[in-house]
Amino acid sequence: MTAAIAWFTGLPSSGKSTLARRVQDRLAASGRASVLLDGDELREVLGAEAYEPEDRERFYRTLGALAGLLANQGMIVLVAATAPARVHRDRARGALVGGGVFVEVWVKTPLSVCETRDPKGLYARARRGEASELPGVGVAYEPPLAPEVVADGGFDDAAGAAIERLLDRPRA
Repeated sequence: MTAAIAWFTGLPSSGKSTLARRVQDRLAASGRASVLLDGDELREVLGAEAYEPEDRERFYRTLGALAGLLANQGMIVLVAATAPARVHRDRARGALVGGGVFVEVWVKTPLSVCETRDPKGLYARARRGEASELPGVGVAYEPPLAPEVVADGGFDDAAGAAIERLLDRPRA
């Protein structure tokens, strides 16, 4: 079985988790099991709720290693996490033994739209100076240079179908 990771990156509230769940549903409907590693949920589980640069580095290193571990055991791993620095996503790509399939998905949603969707009030806090670590406002977000898929928000069905096809491609 081919090791496979799809990493959904984008600004906070861009639709990463929504799209990842929709892809997981598509895979399940075709009889393929997958695991979804949601950055927000894992931060809580791992007790990694700090956002200082060294905390963020440690969290994304751990998340990428976990995704690689599961993928190398035959799971299709869907990761919904901002990972604002390209190096975080590149490191996860390198965690696949023997090449595997890595699909970088950029959920490309304008900052203004993300701010209107903000269920946790993160952008409002950042604009008041209370959350200086928010990617896109206080911390730089480095968009992918050559993502395999660019999605228009979390409900982009064409992107979901493309991701599913790419996860099926043979290992390099």
